Amino acid sequence: MKFIAIIPARYASTRFPGKPLAMLGGKSVIQRVYEQVAGVLDDAVVATDDERIYEAVKAFGGKVEMTSTEHRSGTDRCWEAYCKQGGTYDVVVNVQGDEPFIRATQLEALKRCFEHPATDIATLVKPFTEADGLAALENPNSPKVVLDGASQAIYFSRSVIPYLRNYPREEWLAHHTFYKHIGIYAFRTEVLKAVTALPQSTLERMESLEQLRWLENGYKIGVGITDIETIGIDTPEDLEKAEAFLASRTL
Repeated sequence: MKFIAIIPARYASTRFPGKPLAMLGGKSVIQRVYEQVAGVLDDAVVATDDERIYEAVKAFGGKVEMTSTEHRSGTDRCWEAYCKQGGTYDVVVNVQGDEPFIRATQLEALKRCFEHPATDIATLVKPFTEADGLAALENPNSPKVVLDGASQAIYFSRSVIPYLRNYPREEWLAHHTFYKHIGIYAFRTEVLKAVTALPQSTLERMESLEQLRWLENGYKIGVGITDIETIGIDTPEDLEKAEAFLASRTL
């Protein structure tokens, strides 16, 4: 199978305008994301709607496509960029443009999901640990996932799922493995085309989770498990933490 990474990158961000071009250890955030995936998958391209990002990617030698400013989501932007490639790929991996520390092992875990012929879409989860604490488990900004016996997603929720009826909440992490969703997706090419045409679903509106639209429409989401915590950059404060993390790895 042939895999292509498409990295949506917008300049306009409410919490951190210009985030893809912010410098992290002497390189822009978008360059670090690109370099993390370009050597692991068969190809990689940045999808942007901003000339500044377009020129920056060209300057470091990366592949980049200009896309519409009207897209509702990164998934839609990925499909437009894919259609401009001219090549044929079996799977499109949507890598967030603010994940400069994504690992090769995580990308390989996504790829393995497609060894199962029923998998339409793949994503990643990380088990919560007791050390994470109840507050992390209950954080609605950290969606949870329930899996079936074939490591397919049954449901995603901002609530804690499942509910452990026979234990007090403070003991839940000791009695069950809860999974935190890591927001990276891979799509069989024909599935990516189909899901971009789907209207917003009821559960998606209720939870504000795009992947529920896909489940409601019958698509099978395979799940890879990673023990690596991703470090996304949503705010200038996150960038400072990323700088510290990068410095500690260098040392």
